[in-house]
Amino acid sequence: MATAARIFTAALVVIGDEILSGRTHDKNIAQIAAWLQVQGIRLKEVRVVADDTAAIVEAVNLLRARNDYLFTTGGIGPTHDDITVDAIAQAVGVPVVVHPEAQAILEDYYETRGGLTEARLRMARTPEGAALIPNRYNGAPGIRWGNVFIMAGVPSITAGMLDALSGQLEGGAPLLSETIGCWVGESEVADLLRRTEKAFETCQIGSYPFWGEGRTGANFVIRSVDAQDLAACVRALSEGLAAMDRPAVPGGI
Repeated sequence: MATAARIFTAALVVIGDEILSGRTHDKNIAQIAAWLQVQGIRLKEVRVVADDTAAIVEAVNLLRARNDYLFTTGGIGPTHDDITVDAIAQAVGVPVVVHPEAQAILEDYYETRGGLTEARLRMARTPEGAALIPNRYNGAPGIRWGNVFIMAGVPSITAGMLDALSGQLEGGAPLLSETIGCWVGESEVADLLRRTEKAFETCQIGSYPFWGEGRTGANFVIRSVDAQDLAACVRALSEGLAAMDRPAVPGGI
Protein backbone atom coordinates (compact mmCIF):
# COMPACT_ATOMS: atom_id res chain seq x y z
CA MET A 1 0.00 0.00 0.00
CA ALA A 2 1.28 3.50 -0.79
CA THR A 3 2.55 5.60 2.11
CA ALA A 4 2.15 9.06 0.56
CA ALA A 5 0.15 10.21 3.57
CA ARG A 6 3.12 9.62 5.90
CA ILE A 7 4.29 12.98 7.16
CA PHE A 8 7.89 13.06 8.35
CA THR A 9 8.54 15.64 11.04
CA ALA A 10 11.53 17.45 12.45
CA ALA A 11 12.33 19.69 15.39
CA LEU A 12 15.10 22.23 15.87
CA VAL A 13 17.02 23.18 19.00
CA VAL A 14 18.86 26.49 18.70
CA ILE A 15 21.62 26.56 21.29
CA GLY A 16 23.36 29.65 22.59
CA ASP A 17 23.34 32.30 25.29
CA GLU A 18 23.97 34.91 22.60
CA ILE A 19 20.61 34.13 20.96
CA LEU A 20 18.68 34.44 24.22
CA SER A 21 20.45 37.66 25.19
CA GLY A 22 19.63 39.30 21.86
CA ARG A 23 23.28 39.85 20.93
CA THR A 24 22.86 37.56 17.92
CA HIS A 25 19.79 37.29 15.72
CA ASP A 26 19.12 33.70 14.66
CA LYS A 27 18.89 33.12 10.92
CA ASN A 28 18.99 29.34 10.94
CA ILE A 29 15.33 28.72 11.76
CA ALA A 30 14.10 30.12 8.45
CA GLN A 31 16.71 28.43 6.29
CA ILE A 32 16.31 25.05 7.99
CA ALA A 33 12.51 25.27 7.75
CA ALA A 34 12.70 26.08 4.02
CA TRP A 35 15.22 23.30 3.40
CA LEU A 36 13.11 20.75 5.27
CA GLN A 37 10.03 21.63 3.25
CA VAL A 38 11.92 20.94 0.02
CA GLN A 39 12.99 17.58 1.48
CA GLY A 40 9.34 16.74 2.21
CA ILE A 41 9.84 17.02 5.97
CA ARG A 42 7.72 19.28 8.14
CA LEU A 43 9.31 21.39 10.86
CA LYS A 44 6.97 20.98 13.81
CA GLU A 45 8.67 22.83 16.65
CA VAL A 46 11.65 24.98 17.58
CA ARG A 47 13.20 25.47 21.00
CA VAL A 48 15.92 27.98 21.94
CA VAL A 49 18.06 26.95 24.91
CA ALA A 50 21.04 28.39 26.76
CA ASP A 51 24.55 26.97 26.82
CA ASP A 52 23.49 24.77 29.69
CA THR A 53 24.03 21.01 29.69
CA ALA A 54 20.84 20.09 31.53
CA ALA A 55 18.70 22.29 29.26
CA ILE A 56 20.27 20.81 26.12
CA VAL A 57 19.86 17.23 27.37
CA GLU A 58 16.22 17.80 28.24
CA ALA A 59 15.39 19.42 24.88
CA VAL A 60 17.26 16.83 22.83
CA ASN A 61 15.71 13.81 24.52
CA LEU A 62 12.19 15.23 24.36
CA LEU A 63 12.29 16.36 20.76
CA ARG A 64 14.23 13.46 19.23
CA ALA A 65 11.67 11.08 20.73
CA ARG A 66 8.59 12.72 19.24
CA ASN A 67 9.95 13.63 15.80
CA ASP A 68 11.56 11.73 12.97
CA TYR A 69 14.52 14.10 12.96
CA LEU A 70 16.10 16.57 15.36
CA PHE A 71 18.46 19.32 14.26
CA THR A 72 20.59 21.40 16.60
CA THR A 73 22.56 24.53 15.77
CA GLY A 74 25.33 26.16 17.76
CA GLY A 75 27.90 25.21 20.34
CA ILE A 76 30.24 22.95 18.31
CA GLY A 77 33.22 25.30 17.97
CA PRO A 78 36.72 25.11 19.51
CA THR A 79 36.17 27.03 22.75
CA HIS A 80 35.49 25.84 26.29
CA ASP A 81 31.87 27.03 26.23
CA ASP A 82 31.02 24.95 23.15
CA ILE A 83 29.31 22.16 25.08
CA THR A 84 26.76 20.84 22.59
CA VAL A 85 28.67 17.65 21.70
CA ASP A 86 29.17 16.75 25.38
CA ALA A 87 25.53 17.47 26.21
CA ILE A 88 24.15 15.42 23.32
CA ALA A 89 26.48 12.53 24.13
CA GLN A 90 25.08 12.63 27.67
CA ALA A 91 21.53 12.76 26.27
CA VAL A 92 22.00 9.65 24.13
CA GLY A 93 24.09 7.82 26.72
CA VAL A 94 27.44 7.41 24.97
CA PRO A 95 30.93 8.79 25.63
CA VAL A 96 32.60 11.54 23.64
CA VAL A 97 35.42 10.38 21.37
CA VAL A 98 37.78 12.00 18.88
CA HIS A 99 36.40 10.88 15.53
CA PRO A 100 39.39 9.70 13.44
CA GLU A 101 37.89 10.87 10.13
CA ALA A 102 37.08 14.27 11.58
CA GLN A 103 40.61 14.55 12.96
CA ALA A 104 42.08 13.71 9.55
CA ILE A 105 39.85 16.32 7.87
CA LEU A 106 40.96 18.98 10.34
CA GLU A 107 44.62 18.04 10.09
CA ASP A 108 44.43 18.48 6.33
CA TYR A 109 42.51 21.75 6.56
CA TYR A 110 44.83 23.34 9.12
CA GLU A 111 48.09 22.03 7.62
CA THR A 112 48.75 25.43 6.02
CA ARG A 113 46.79 27.40 8.64
CA GLY A 114 48.94 27.02 11.71
CA GLY A 115 48.37 23.34 12.40
CA LEU A 116 45.85 21.39 14.42
CA THR A 117 45.97 22.88 17.90
CA GLU A 118 44.37 21.36 20.98
CA ALA A 119 41.52 23.85 20.69
CA ARG A 120 40.93 23.02 17.03
CA LEU A 121 41.01 19.29 17.81
CA ARG A 122 37.90 19.87 19.95
CA MET A 123 35.98 20.17 16.68
CA ALA A 124 36.79 16.49 15.95
CA ARG A 125 34.99 15.35 19.11
CA THR A 126 31.71 13.49 18.55
CA PRO A 127 29.36 11.25 20.49
CA GLU A 128 30.62 7.70 20.03
CA GLY A 129 29.07 6.02 17.00
CA ALA A 130 28.44 9.26 15.10
CA ALA A 131 28.71 9.87 11.37
CA LEU A 132 29.95 13.14 9.87
CA ILE A 133 28.20 15.85 7.86
CA PRO A 134 30.61 17.49 5.36
CA ASN A 135 31.48 21.16 5.79
CA ARG A 136 33.19 22.77 2.81
CA TYR A 137 33.73 26.11 4.55
CA ASN A 138 36.14 25.54 7.40
CA GLY A 139 36.70 21.81 7.51
CA ALA A 140 35.00 21.18 10.86
CA PRO A 141 32.24 18.68 10.06
CA GLY A 142 28.74 18.49 11.38
CA ILE A 143 27.67 15.37 13.22
CA ARG A 144 24.88 12.84 12.88
CA TRP A 145 23.99 10.47 15.70
CA GLY A 146 20.88 8.43 14.99
CA ASN A 147 18.14 10.89 14.11
CA VAL A 148 20.02 13.85 15.63
CA PHE A 149 21.88 16.26 13.35
CA ILE A 150 24.37 18.52 15.13
CA MET A 151 25.18 21.59 13.05
CA ALA A 152 27.06 24.87 13.25
CA GLY A 153 25.55 28.08 14.51
CA VAL A 154 27.02 30.22 11.71
CA PRO A 155 24.27 30.37 9.05
CA SER A 156 26.59 30.14 6.01
CA ILE A 157 28.23 27.02 7.45
CA THR A 158 24.86 25.52 8.32
CA ALA A 159 23.74 26.15 4.74
CA GLY A 160 26.68 24.13 3.44
CA MET A 161 25.89 21.26 5.78
CA LEU A 162 22.25 21.29 4.68
CA ASP A 163 23.39 21.19 1.06
CA ALA A 164 25.48 18.10 1.83
CA LEU A 165 22.40 16.43 3.36
CA SER A 166 20.05 17.27 0.48
CA GLY A 167 18.33 14.14 -0.78
CA GLN A 168 19.94 12.02 1.96
CA LEU A 169 17.01 11.87 4.39
CA GLU A 170 13.90 9.80 4.08
CA GLY A 171 11.05 12.23 3.58
CA GLY A 172 7.34 12.14 3.15
CA ALA A 173 4.88 13.80 0.84
CA PRO A 174 5.99 17.39 0.15
CA LEU A 175 3.79 20.04 1.69
CA LEU A 176 2.08 21.97 -1.11
CA SER A 177 0.61 25.44 -0.73
CA GLU A 178 -1.42 28.07 -2.55
CA THR A 179 -2.25 31.63 -1.54
CA ILE A 180 -5.32 33.73 -2.21
CA GLY A 181 -5.91 37.27 -0.99
CA CYS A 182 -9.05 39.20 -0.21
CA TRP A 183 -10.06 42.66 0.96
CA VAL A 184 -11.92 41.42 3.99
CA GLY A 185 -11.56 41.46 7.77
CA GLU A 186 -10.62 38.20 9.45
CA SER A 187 -13.61 38.38 11.78
CA GLU A 188 -15.93 38.49 8.76
CA VAL A 189 -14.64 35.21 7.36
CA ALA A 190 -13.76 33.29 10.54
CA ASP A 191 -16.74 30.94 10.16
CA LEU A 192 -16.04 30.41 6.45
CA LEU A 193 -12.42 29.52 7.17
CA ARG A 194 -13.44 27.10 9.91
CA ARG A 195 -16.06 25.38 7.77
CA THR A 196 -13.79 25.11 4.74
CA GLU A 197 -10.89 23.67 6.68
CA LYS A 198 -13.19 21.15 8.38
CA ALA A 199 -14.50 20.04 4.97
CA PHE A 200 -10.99 19.22 3.75
CA GLU A 201 -9.24 17.17 6.42
CA THR A 202 -5.88 17.06 4.63
CA CYS A 203 -5.75 20.87 4.35
CA GLN A 204 -4.75 23.65 6.72
CA ILE A 205 -5.64 27.31 6.17
CA GLY A 206 -3.45 30.07 7.57
CA SER A 207 -4.87 33.59 7.76
CA TYR A 208 -2.52 36.59 7.60
CA PRO A 209 -4.21 40.00 7.95
CA PHE A 210 -2.79 43.27 6.68
CA TRP A 211 -3.80 46.89 6.29
CA GLY A 212 -3.29 48.92 3.15
CA GLU A 213 -4.91 51.45 0.87
CA GLY A 214 -7.01 52.56 3.83
CA ARG A 215 -8.73 49.22 4.29
CA THR A 216 -8.32 45.77 5.84
CA GLY A 217 -7.36 42.66 3.93
CA ALA A 218 -6.02 39.17 4.50
CA ASN A 219 -4.01 36.59 2.64
CA PHE A 220 -4.99 32.97 3.10
CA VAL A 221 -2.35 30.26 2.69
CA ILE A 222 -3.82 26.83 2.06
CA ARG A 223 -1.47 23.87 2.64
CA SER A 224 -1.88 20.17 1.94
CA VAL A 225 0.11 17.10 0.93
CA ASP A 226 -2.64 16.22 -1.57
CA ALA A 227 -2.69 18.30 -4.76
CA GLN A 228 -6.32 17.48 -5.57
CA ASP A 229 -7.54 18.31 -2.07
CA LEU A 230 -5.51 21.52 -2.15
CA ALA A 231 -7.11 22.63 -5.42
CA ALA A 232 -10.60 21.75 -4.18
CA CYS A 233 -10.08 23.60 -0.90
CA VAL A 234 -8.82 26.71 -2.70
CA ARG A 235 -11.82 26.57 -5.00
CA ALA A 236 -14.26 26.17 -2.13
CA LEU A 237 -12.76 29.06 -0.19
CA SER A 238 -12.76 31.28 -3.27
CA GLU A 239 -16.39 30.46 -3.96
CA GLY A 240 -17.28 31.17 -0.34
CA LEU A 241 -15.62 34.58 -0.51
CA ALA A 242 -17.34 35.36 -3.82
CA ALA A 243 -20.70 34.51 -2.25
CA MET A 244 -19.97 37.21 0.33
CA ASP A 245 -19.20 39.65 -2.48
CA ARG A 246 -15.55 39.51 -1.45
CA PRO A 247 -13.72 38.21 -4.55
CA ALA A 248 -10.51 36.29 -4.03
CA VAL A 249 -7.23 37.36 -5.59
CA PRO A 250 -5.18 34.34 -6.77
CA GLY A 251 -1.59 34.47 -5.51
CA GLY A 252 -2.49 36.88 -2.72
CA ILE A 253 -2.47 40.66 -2.36
